[in-house]
Amino acid sequence: MKRVPLAIAAAVAAALALTSCSGGGGTTTQTSDAAAAANAPDDLNIGNFLDVTSWDPALADIGFDGPYLSAVYDALVALDKDGKPVPALAEKWEVASDDLSITLTLHKGGTFSDGTPVDADAVVKSLDYLKAGARSGEAYTNVSSFEAVDDHTVKINLTQRDDTILYFMGLGRSYVMSPKAIAAGTLGKQPVGSGPYTLDGAKSVAGSEYHFTKVPGYWDAKAYSFKNLAIFPIMDATARQNAMLSGQINVQYGDITNKDAAQQQGWNTVSRVSGWAGLVITDHTGAKNKALGDLKVRQALNYAFDGAAILKAVGSGAGAATNQVFPEGGSINDPSLNKQYAYNVDKAKQLLTEAGYPNGFDISMPMSPVFEQWKPAADQALTAIGVKVTWDNMQMPDYQLNAPNYPMFISFLAMDGNEVATVARQVTSKQWFNPAPDYASNAVLAPLVKKVQETKGADQTAAIKDLNKALVDQAWWSVWYQADNTYYSVSGIKVQPVIGMMFPTLRYITKG
Repeated sequence: MKRVPLAIAAAVAAALALTSCSGGGGTTTQTSDAAAAANAPDDLNIGNFLDVTSWDPALADIGFDGPYLSAVYDALVALDKDGKPVPALAEKWEVASDDLSITLTLHKGGTFSDGTPVDADAVVKSLDYLKAGARSGEAYTNVSSFEAVDDHTVKINLTQRDDTILYFMGLGRSYVMSPKAIAAGTLGKQPVGSGPYTLDGAKSVAGSEYHFTKVPGYWDAKAYSFKNLAIFPIMDATARQNAMLSGQINVQYGDITNKDAAQQQGWNTVSRVSGWAGLVITDHTGAKNKALGDLKVRQALNYAFDGAAILKAVGSGAGAATNQVFPEGGSINDPSLNKQYAYNVDKAKQLLTEAGYPNGFDISMPMSPVFEQWKPAADQALTAIGVKVTWDNMQMPDYQLNAPNYPMFISFLAMDGNEVATVARQVTSKQWFNPAPDYASNAVLAPLVKKVQETKGADQTAAIKDLNKALVDQAWWSVWYQADNTYYSVSGIKVQPVIGMMFPTLRYITKG
């Protein structure tokens, strides 16, 4: 349930700015030669899509908050471009042989902007605070305690093996805060961290523009090469484009309608898949709607939708037509599986007949303005196979609360670059869109999930591949496509998209 904010951001971004995606997953036209880096601007001015959710890392969202929070806070763990945890403020870590603890070795000499030293005691206070956080707590569900072993060593004690904790920490759930600010309860308005920049309150205007001053002698300065930083939340794509044309910003969350203009300006363009659109099925047992408990009915739903056509019509072709929730281009996504439910209305009708529904069936589904752009395609596909839908209209906040109570609903869900996290978030753990995971009731999926949870390394990867195939076979969802996120930057600035972050943190925006 704690991933609600990211899901909202993903849905809003998809609905209001899905056309702000460009090219296939992982595509890029940006340059990276030394000359470009040498001529790069000293100031980084970002046109983000949304305003900062909160300056308090326990309440902040992962999606678009990355640039804001990574400016003022150090993270214990970061991620590489493929979702693998890498050192940050924690220079290294060691997982115990019994998998029940992780020992972090901290960088020495860090200081919070209020002068407090960054030591193990401070880190433990931050981790305790994050564990209790309404949003950040998702990373620490299997933690029993944190302890300071010495001034620069922290031990995380676990109740059970956790293959996702380091990934979630790197995704944006391990920012370290001043103990004084935590105690004062003021972080939501005034961030106090040890990051590469400090927020300039005098120049900043909440909701409009945020200016930052670089910290002299910052310990990891080479990773943050821009002298000054400004972030402008601009939801309107035309306004973002005009801001970049005028020189107000030099990096932006892009819009495919501006792709040709971006190329004419000589801007760099980079794209990568960010989330999947389709039908979320919450009722695989038929408890809410008997028909959905039949595998043939769920398979019929997959045959009924032409994902490539929907991607073209709604997303301007910016993404990948796939029936899988593991990111396109990643190690788990299997292109051959995308042919399994090639659009075929006759096949869908045949399966419904075999399942005992020759005339289709009735179902109620929620609808919100955010998802109206997909409604015509859904109406057409479901009507074609005899499925009669009663649409219950509601606003987005109500949709988020009520949609999971329906047997199935349209959604756009953010994805993860980490394969184990994908299993957790999409299949096994409670989320707003999956409040009562029922995989354990499926005789095919249950043993495969168990194997994923019990194996490691290459064996675990193989088990996840088997699970992915089984999820497609069992028609666990009706996935239509995965949509791209795109970013434009001026010559000399490189952006590395990271799956799981709607806007990458500053670590991934560099000169080059």
